[in-house]
Amino acid sequence: MKKIVPVLCFFLIFLTMSCAINPVTGKRELSLISEQEEIALGKQTDGEIKAQYGIYSDQALNAYVQRVGQSMTPLTHRPHLTYHFAVLDTPVVNAFAVPGGYVYVTRGILALMNSEAELAVVLGHELGHVNARHSIAKLSQLMLAQLGLGVAGAISETFAKLSGAASIGIQLLFLKFSRDDEREADALGVEYSRKDGYNPGEMINFFASLERLGDLSGGQSLPGFLSTHPLTGERIQNTKDMLMESDRQLKIEKNGYLGAVNNMVYGQDPRQGYVEKNAFYHPGLRFFFSFPEGWQVQNTPSQVTLATKDGHAGIILQAEKTSENLKDYGNRIASKIDSKEFIDERSFKINGLSSYHQVYDITQQQGGDIRTRLSYVKKNGFIYTFFALSAQNEFSKYDRPFQSVVGSFQELRDVRYLNRKPHRIRLVKANGKESLEAIFQKAGMAKDLWSKFAIMNQMELDSTPKSGQTIKITR
Repeated sequence: MKKIVPVLCFFLIFLTMSCAINPVTGKRELSLISEQEEIALGKQTDGEIKAQYGIYSDQALNAYVQRVGQSMTPLTHRPHLTYHFAVLDTPVVNAFAVPGGYVYVTRGILALMNSEAELAVVLGHELGHVNARHSIAKLSQLMLAQLGLGVAGAISETFAKLSGAASIGIQLLFLKFSRDDEREADALGVEYSRKDGYNPGEMINFFASLERLGDLSGGQSLPGFLSTHPLTGERIQNTKDMLMESDRQLKIEKNGYLGAVNNMVYGQDPRQGYVEKNAFYHPGLRFFFSFPEGWQVQNTPSQVTLATKDGHAGIILQAEKTSENLKDYGNRIASKIDSKEFIDERSFKINGLSSYHQVYDITQQQGGDIRTRLSYVKKNGFIYTFFALSAQNEFSKYDRPFQSVVGSFQELRDVRYLNRKPHRIRLVKANGKESLEAIFQKAGMAKDLWSKFAIMNQMELDSTPKSGQTIKITR
């Protein structure tokens, strides 16, 4: 018993030294990460997020979101931080923040909103997470428990490293906040937006739209809002209880907001790659390849990932502009992989394109050893790398489809696939006589979008908008 006391004392001293004052509550809490480390982590994660998910190219829209967000930052509990706001180029409906003051909204969530006040309370909510250091608290708990970032599956460890999913900052995007965290962030969103002159009651409209829309999650690529910010009746009621009669007099700014999102890309942008039947097409880089039926495909600006139906094997496709020859490039990429054993290499043409292939066995700390086939294909100044992975003892089962995917890679010349254009948000004025459904039909919108756009306009399909009311459609 006496031998345990010093250890216990050391642990208690460690916890005491690792406590910090929460800027919002003023209470002590566990924190193994200093504010300087938090800012450094945020900066690193910001670069990873931009590389993996891409910033929407509309500078005016990004500047608009920046203006709304920055106007609240002096009113927060950590006004000394340097805050950053950006629009991610993805249709997934989400908003999130990473440590150190980096806040993101997707164009998918912007399409759902209908006012500047709605945007302000959502940005205020994310500022609340940053100011209360919710992500840092979660990260500290993970570090203390030594849970790490490993997940089940023989290929997961190497797959996560190659795909970029092993980053601590990226992993934080997938963690659910607790009920208390969400309640506190909601309260701070109301507080910050109200102090900035916005009607915080617009948060209720946002919650109502989310409830009707459901969780449009991006799966493993990027989670949806409801996946990481669970919505409960209690949260909604708590927010309603925080509202004041005087809030009705504060600004909402519907027209200015709708003007800002006018012409914004809606849904998937085919110019960045799209799936049709069992093929992936990329008009921007002018290539396509086919894949087996039933395989799952996820596309981000930095890579395309494919997974077999059973989830036991997968391929990651990445591209880099380089003048290196294929073998030197391949050796450089392979040098980044630890604990590998060389098995084989080959060079041959694929649909007229030069290619180089390596096979390695990789020893993992958990999940069993894996085998990977790295295929490098040179096209128009880029080298395209296919990382194909499975458990070592199952590789023969998957190698034929692996080689089939790589072997189908070729130049995209067919104008039917090259000239795909994205849908965009457009604005029309109601005449006061036509129903929302009639407006959508007149605009030539696909019928399967009518219900979703009714939610995005915070209306019912059979309702009749007032004369002159601005309605969001897509063309």
